[in-house]
Amino acid sequence: MWDSESESVAGRDYDNGVLSSTKHGLQTDRFELRGKSWFVATDVPSDFLVQIADVSFHLHKYPLLSRSGKMNRIIYDSRETDLSKVSMDGIPGGPEAFELAAKFCYGIAVDLTATNISGLRCAAEYLEMTEDLEEGNLIFKTEAFLSYVVLSSWRDSILVLKSCEKLSPWAENLQIVRRCSESIAWKACANPKGIRWQYTGKPMKVSSPGWNESKDSNSSPSRSPVPPDWWYEDVSILRIDHFVRVITAIKVKGMRYELVGAAITHYATKSLPGLIKEGGSDEGSTASIGAVSGHWKGGLHMIVAGNRDDPSSATQIRDQRMIIESLISIIPPQKDSVSCSFLLRLLRMANMLKVAPALVTELEKRVGMQFEQACLADLLIPSYNKIETMYDVDLVQRLLEHFLIQEQMETESPGRSHSMSEKHTYERSGNSNAKMRVARLVDSYLTEVSRDKNLSLTKFQVLAEALPESARSCDDGLYRAIDSYLKAHPTLSEHERKRLCRVMDCQKLSMDACMHAAQNERLPLRVVVQVLFSEQVKISNAIASTSVQETGDLHYQPLVQNRKTLLEGTPQSFQEGWATAKKDINTLKFELETVKTKYLELQHDMESLQRQFDKVTKPKQQSAWSSGWKKLSKMTKTSTMENNEVGGQSNAPQARKTQRRWRNSIS
Repeated sequence: MWDSESESVAGRDYDNGVLSSTKHGLQTDRFELRGKSWFVATDVPSDFLVQIADVSFHLHKYPLLSRSGKMNRIIYDSRETDLSKVSMDGIPGGPEAFELAAKFCYGIAVDLTATNISGLRCAAEYLEMTEDLEEGNLIFKTEAFLSYVVLSSWRDSILVLKSCEKLSPWAENLQIVRRCSESIAWKACANPKGIRWQYTGKPMKVSSPGWNESKDSNSSPSRSPVPPDWWYEDVSILRIDHFVRVITAIKVKGMRYELVGAAITHYATKSLPGLIKEGGSDEGSTASIGAVSGHWKGGLHMIVAGNRDDPSSATQIRDQRMIIESLISIIPPQKDSVSCSFLLRLLRMANMLKVAPALVTELEKRVGMQFEQACLADLLIPSYNKIETMYDVDLVQRLLEHFLIQEQMETESPGRSHSMSEKHTYERSGNSNAKMRVARLVDSYLTEVSRDKNLSLTKFQVLAEALPESARSCDDGLYRAIDSYLKAHPTLSEHERKRLCRVMDCQKLSMDACMHAAQNERLPLRVVVQVLFSEQVKISNAIASTSVQETGDLHYQPLVQNRKTLLEGTPQSFQEGWATAKKDINTLKFELETVKTKYLELQHDMESLQRQFDKVTKPKQQSAWSSGWKKLSKMTKTSTMENNEVGGQSNAPQARKTQRRWRNSIS
């Protein structure tokens, strides 16, 4: 029903697309153009001049009065008795639409097409060519053509909606935009099986999501299947406000969000030249902001950096800002409706063009929802509004915070229908994998931005510590970022270097990273010792595990259970300097043994000094006791002798017994 067989409406079953009316006394069949003036081909001289912009129409009053209510008011309500000239610069459609309306008043046949119908309909409304003046007037006929011909055709609906761009607000008030948008939405959401490929655009080469989850088995093998993105190219020629109206109507009719997101992406790539990267990826480019911007197609960057006082540049910036704001507002809320790369490129341009802060925040939240899908090249967003750093590190910090908040929300409520076991499985598989990908991405970003000499240690540390420890199974990427930062900031103090290295876990470094760290003069000595110690513990665990396994003890578990995982996940990146690293390790081990030997010697000397001190102080303590014991022994002997004299020999055993009891009591 809505297949367009030709480029115009000629040949349709609607009076062959021709409007005509009865002639009112003037025999003519054409208008003649002389320069910028139109004349009626008749012998009767014109008595009325209509001026529209720089185009003049030499006409007659009677044909116009019989069809146009506005002409009646202008002529009869004028203070001039014989009005012969009128200016109509405000007529919608301009001179072209008025020419067709004037021909209709003279009864000349007018060919209606999709390109002139909207202007002619608005001009008829402006001229008040209603049924009150004559039956079958221009408003009635143009409205019928719109309803029965244009809205039944896909191509004509697109062309009419495109022609309405110069007819605001008349086309809006007459509901032409609304009706065309709904017609386009209805046809885009219909099953495309019967489409005969009669539309303005060309099929896209990029694949898009399927129309249905299941394929139609009844499709004809002789005809190639219609791709679900057949309508992208056509709607991409529309102005942004009309495109928004079409997409809104399409979403209301229930089209899948993947297709809506793909249509928005396609429209953005065509209307925003600076959105598409030129050549390849700009990953690794850190020369300057200008160098990064040079990797992007289009002249938008030159406009922003150029003369802002240029009216054309200011207009283009304003138009592109409006496009970005409109696209942000119509992106479907589902997570994977558009790619994360597209969102980040849109965010880059939004920051560059100073889009409304509320929309930028909304876009940042959308990026955080699928932050694990981002790539390094899209994260290297220059700091357009700041001068401290080359890249907008604060923006990446906010994106990471939005990601962590989203992950926390999904962990707490992954779905009402999930059981507890399914919830734990979801947490282990989904969240941990996403966090690991984000951790690798953040480490790569830190390595890239660490070369900026204006990047503060606090910003580096905050971004590195934003992720939980469980997100990194290996800290090689973080070590590489720390080493790059130390290389770009050689003036850091010892305290600052220790503070920087605290973000890294030495036990999570691979063998290659440990070899590199052992000979890295930029690292603090304490960190090097920690690296060597952790590696020695790992080697000891590995040796002990091997020996125990050979003896058949299956219950032994090494201290570092994920050693194999760490080695498998570590890139082979630190391969240089093996001989030097081994030599340095042996030297450090020898120094550690020397320090240990000296410590033992000092401990032995300390014990010797302690014994000598005890010998010196011991006689002084025994002299007082010895004198006391001597006095006590003299008293004992004196008492014994006296008892012997008094008691005689019969009491000798008793004296000895008493003496023994006294001795025992003293002891």
